[in-house]
Amino acid sequence: MNILDQILDVKRQEIDQIQESKFGDRDGQIRSLKSALSKPEISIIAEIKMKSPSEGEILPNADPVQIAKEYESAGASAISVLTDEQFFGGNLDILTDVRKAVSIPVIRKDFIIDSKQIPETIHHQADAFLLIADALDQDSLQQLINGGKKAGLEFLVEYHAEEHAEFIFVLNPEIVGINCRNLKTMTTDLFYFEKMIPFLPITSIKVAESGIHTSDDLKYISDLGYDAALIGTSLMKTGNPGKALETLIREIL
Repeated sequence: MNILDQILDVKRQEIDQIQESKFGDRDGQIRSLKSALSKPEISIIAEIKMKSPSEGEILPNADPVQIAKEYESAGASAISVLTDEQFFGGNLDILTDVRKAVSIPVIRKDFIIDSKQIPETIHHQADAFLLIADALDQDSLQQLINGGKKAGLEFLVEYHAEEHAEFIFVLNPEIVGINCRNLKTMTTDLFYFEKMIPFLPITSIKVAESGIHTSDDLKYISDLGYDAALIGTSLMKTGNPGKALETLIREIL
């Protein structure tokens, strides 16, 4: 069983325990991820990630709220919060706390595979959520997109496997991502961004995800035509994610 299948097995067990009756409404207005990423220069979605299957512990005992504040000060356009606990060391309370601490959009990054997770996402104050095509069939993906739209949430549709390209192109989501990390093996290939950019919908905001470490990497994906980059591991591994982001952004200006 590959890593993605292991994660999805655990996620299904977690979803069985979700009690929708305990969810309340969100506080305040949703902050638009689309607007935040619609800038002439490349935008950065800075990620809070405590651990991962490929890296193990990344930044033990980190303070997610402080990191979020520093990301915003450094110039992040949005923040992504890993809420999976078993494999990525996150939780939904971190999502809520981060959203309260910053004024930019906050994305819930998790393996969203069931409609129960949408009201859960709203309850914990996310502005947008991630949908991973590699973890869903087309019908389920479409249902979750419809559920997100009905709830007023924005979403980032990402994929890695080329088999999804035609369907995603027809789907034409407002925000689409290519993950250069193979979720079955957890290996990255930066040049995969170049291979996949021709298959992305023309009008979508295009996000490059994973494997990005340097200002040269950012320039490379920007020159390819990506509008934004989602960066997490390389920032967190420095031990001072906010400062690392500040340096990265300064180098590309």
